[in-house]
Amino acid sequence: MSLLIKGGRVIDPSQNIDAVLDVLVENGKVKEIGKGLSAPAGCKELDAAGKCVVPGLIDMHVHLRDPGLEYKEDIISGTRAAAAGGFTSVCCMPNTKPAIDNKAIASYIINKAKAEGFCNVFPVGTITQGMSGDRMAEMGELKEAGCVAVSDDGKPVCSPELMRRSLQYAAGIGIMVISHAEELSLVGEGVMNEGFTSTEIGLKGIPRVAEDIATAREILLAEYTGAPVHIAHVSTLGSVRIIREAKARGVKVTCETAPHYFTLTDDAVRGYNTNAKMNPPLREAADVAAIKQGLKDGTIDCIATDHAPHHLDEKDVEFDAAMNGIIGLETSLPLSLKLVDEGVLTLPELVEKMACNPAKILSLGRGSLASGAVADITIFDPAAQWTVEADKLQSKSKNSPFLGWQLKGKAVATVVSGKIVEI
Repeated sequence: MSLLIKGGRVIDPSQNIDAVLDVLVENGKVKEIGKGLSAPAGCKELDAAGKCVVPGLIDMHVHLRDPGLEYKEDIISGTRAAAAGGFTSVCCMPNTKPAIDNKAIASYIINKAKAEGFCNVFPVGTITQGMSGDRMAEMGELKEAGCVAVSDDGKPVCSPELMRRSLQYAAGIGIMVISHAEELSLVGEGVMNEGFTSTEIGLKGIPRVAEDIATAREILLAEYTGAPVHIAHVSTLGSVRIIREAKARGVKVTCETAPHYFTLTDDAVRGYNTNAKMNPPLREAADVAAIKQGLKDGTIDCIATDHAPHHLDEKDVEFDAAMNGIIGLETSLPLSLKLVDEGVLTLPELVEKMACNPAKILSLGRGSLASGAVADITIFDPAAQWTVEADKLQSKSKNSPFLGWQLKGKAVATVVSGKIVEI
């Protein structure tokens, strides 16, 4: 099967391409990029005039809730939401029930995604067995089964010694450690960012230093061992500064942030809006400015959603009792495109954060439109206006703080291995 994508603005930072071109796909691979390409016999044509054509977007941090929590989301609904949002690949976190700490669970996810999914799914295994924080998981087995990283996301690895050994072992077998950086003794019973808003509305706060201290620990351990580490969902100005300084010293650290951390502040919690409750929590304006600066200067490598679906019954409760997390796969692209409108990033830089860099960090073999590359391609209209409506979202869960928002920018076609995804 062949596909010719005609006349779109092709942006591929891996090849320094940004021009109006055609893309020819054959047998699931990119065959050629150029002007005025002719379609072979029987080739499907797709008019991309006025649209952007980029390497398939990759979300390196999602929760698909499958197995065990399918009432919130499953591989089918989660990948449908991903494809609707323009993502051709997602990396699913291991806090399922049971956790992804063995070959059988990883194989189940991979096989189900291949059979029924709408995009590529790369599982992330656990750092510790059962995410207990006590004993290291069988990382070699997890890598062999197809896991692309290890993480106890949702929980920090509290023991510095266990994290040290995990970094060393993971580096030895060539798998990335993704850290959930959080010092639980400082979190206590906090449910939102500690600051003026938490004081005014009477909710217990989580100080930003809870993230900063944990980030600093991971960086010091990475520096000591020489092993790479990736910091998940960076939300504070302190973490950005610590990571920037570490990169300047040559520490092998990469990191990600999420659209809500450069879009919202903790003011979104006012009215006790549980759809604005997440971990780490929404911070203050100074943190949002620091996140944007970190994206601009390259301190922050990736934009990931931390897509965390929850059932209505888990959010429609008192704020203290509500589960942490929001969905984000279908709003990530337009929220991130706002960074381009604001002059924080150029479009090629945004594509790097959402496609090229995640692929590079996790060695996914994606993130490029080079000849011979897997034809994972996202086509989006940066000017398309739309409203976020719960009943039109593909995710099973609707826990988004952006419901009712008018957004600009939308995926119009998602191509996975050369095939246009039909949703």
